[in-house]
Amino acid sequence: MGVQESEPPAEQRPPNSENALDEDRLAQFGYKQELKRDWGLAHNFGVSFSIISVITGITTLFSYGLNTGGPAVMSVGWIVVSFFTILVAIAMAEIVSAIPTSGGPYFWSAMLAPPRWSAFMAWATGWYNLLGQVAVTTGISFGLAGLIPTAITVKNPDFVPTPRVTIGIYAAILISHAVVNSFGVHLLRYLNNVSIVLHSAGITAICIAVLAKAPTHQPASFVFKTFNDGTGLEDVGWSIRASPAYIAVCGCLMSQYTLTGFDASAHLSEETKKASWSAPIGVVSSVGFSALFGFFVLMAFLFSIQDFPSTLSSQYGNPVLQIFVDVLGEDGALVLFSLIMVCVWHCGLFSMTSNSRMMFAFARDGGIHPFFHKVDQRFKSPIRAVWLAATLSFILALPSLGSSVAFAAATSIATIGLYISYGLPIAIGLIWHESFTAMKGPFNLGAFSRPIAFVACAWICFITVVFCLPTANPVTSQTLNYTVVAVGIITIFAIGSWVLWANRWFTGPAAEVAEAMRLGVDITEPGALEEREKEETRRAIARSTEPASE
Repeated sequence: MGVQESEPPAEQRPPNSENALDEDRLAQFGYKQELKRDWGLAHNFGVSFSIISVITGITTLFSYGLNTGGPAVMSVGWIVVSFFTILVAIAMAEIVSAIPTSGGPYFWSAMLAPPRWSAFMAWATGWYNLLGQVAVTTGISFGLAGLIPTAITVKNPDFVPTPRVTIGIYAAILISHAVVNSFGVHLLRYLNNVSIVLHSAGITAICIAVLAKAPTHQPASFVFKTFNDGTGLEDVGWSIRASPAYIAVCGCLMSQYTLTGFDASAHLSEETKKASWSAPIGVVSSVGFSALFGFFVLMAFLFSIQDFPSTLSSQYGNPVLQIFVDVLGEDGALVLFSLIMVCVWHCGLFSMTSNSRMMFAFARDGGIHPFFHKVDQRFKSPIRAVWLAATLSFILALPSLGSSVAFAAATSIATIGLYISYGLPIAIGLIWHESFTAMKGPFNLGAFSRPIAFVACAWICFITVVFCLPTANPVTSQTLNYTVVAVGIITIFAIGSWVLWANRWFTGPAAEVAEAMRLGVDITEPGALEEREKEETRRAIARSTEPASE
């Protein structure tokens, strides 16, 4: 019998375990493993699925959809938006597979762009992604802050929620999310499982109950052909001032905002096993399942509308709640609405999780103050980044105290900010495709890579313009769509700060890492990068002397 040897320390074990391979891949990007890597494919998918949370987007923007185009725009728009969003997700998944880090879009831009543009593209993409992440958390949690007093009015019709009351509820919701993300990281996996069940089985049960109990059902012609313009005073909306097409494209915000936030699978990649495969599958599958599931939810609600005018002018201020009351009565409606609010709470929780990981990674590379690149050793959480996310989300909602369209603007900001940050690395990979090809991971689109990337970029350009347009007529200080202001400020800040000072110190991810990725070299192998650079130099010299030799 041989003598049993004690197990060597983790750093001395051969790199053959799943976690070791993931950590080696992370080391190639110049980072050490700091976050706990114990998430699987199902968990990674679940986070994006929970953040997309079709019930959150549909419930909070259902009134917007009914007034900005009506059932026809909501139903057909969902199909159109789902198709193009899946293309964006597929194009993004190919990049995630090649570069699975918490930084997400800004890190991808740095790796894919030529050396002279690498730092600037990382800087710009990072700020757009940060804005979008903050706005998504704002849209979700502020939406929940509006649903809670709405539910209270069912049994207490004299209760009138003021903007200050809503802001107070919103602050409490943000604090609850921040506390769980700070000190209950070990609970996130289990809450993620709960969220998946709630968002799938729970919402399915709601839809079936509504459809089964509805006294009457609307015909298909109502769902797919009824157009409504409630965007203006005295029946003078944008369909008259501009055209019905204007209303139709603006009405797609409900669908596009709902199908947003799937970059969470990328931001959680440093905590996911087999990240080069699990993260891209998480991105694509979360969008695909959400598109199908969301269409089912939307159809259930639209077909179950009992009286369209009374639903539009709901005494509760929320048409979804009105549908529930009309179908199930007040008590049954409150039960279903409470389940939806629990789903929205989970959605906001994981949105902050994704948000904080992005800020943690951006601070790691110098995009924001390094104070926020700190992982608490006891709780294994970037606590400082978590509370930064909560604070910024609270500040972004403050305009709601004086504006009636602040919530719709926040959803527009979230949509535009995130999709610009998705589109920039996709566009860079499209333009400098040869460098991207050298670093592709197991999720590889092959010949379809560039066509899909082109369509994805075109769609992002389209929605960036559309969702900055005003959606209320007449346009006043109270109804102005301040999305263009917020996005404009970030654009001016990103470019202006780069020109004035950031170019002097911000280098983005390590330059040698970016160069190694472009050359397909393992930077952890001593001397490999230098040898490859010499080889590339020799080839360049040889190419330059060929015409002379001829």
